[in-house]
Amino acid sequence: MITKLAGINFSAPSHEVARQLIGVTLLVGGVGGRIVETEAYDRSEPASHCYIGQTPRNFSMFGPPGRSYVYRSHGLHWCLNFVCREEGHGAGVLIRALEPTHGLELMRARRGLDDARLLCSGPGRLCQALGVTRDFNNLPLAAPPFQLIARERGRELAVLAGMRIGISKAVELPWRFVEAGSRFLSKPHRGVD
Repeated sequence: MITKLAGINFSAPSHEVARQLIGVTLLVGGVGGRIVETEAYDRSEPASHCYIGQTPRNFSMFGPPGRSYVYRSHGLHWCLNFVCREEGHGAGVLIRALEPTHGLELMRARRGLDDARLLCSGPGRLCQALGVTRDFNNLPLAAPPFQLIARERGRELAVLAGMRIGISKAVELPWRFVEAGSRFLSKPHRGVD
């Protein structure tokens, strides 16, 4: 079982993985970009899909680490998560936004717009741009169609922590992470840093 990808140990707590994913390049079938926004979730807090225990919807979030968890939000949009922690724990990182760098024309065609800033700025937009659907659930991140590329060495990168978006429980946890100054975020940073 592979738990270390792009220099990140996916068996670590989700909030640690979420911070480390900022600046990592995510490609799905060769299309994607640099991760600029993430959110962490863990079974210990009521905003997580794992809080109620394992179900047919969330089974993949219980591991093993380094796999995908894809679910539909409000019956409208697919959302992509990366599974963390030891198998059976129930934790993950929601990939909220990318700075598009690979396959922009295909992303524009899938999204039906030209503005690169809006292609992947939000989990639903990101999945539409990358072509992610439920068929991508419970797949290993270490194998196609997924590819994770470590941050560039020596590149200065400031990561800010803040409150997660669109939840009503456990709102006090500063488990949303963003690249400081990125134009590609889903919403402005509401920080604690």
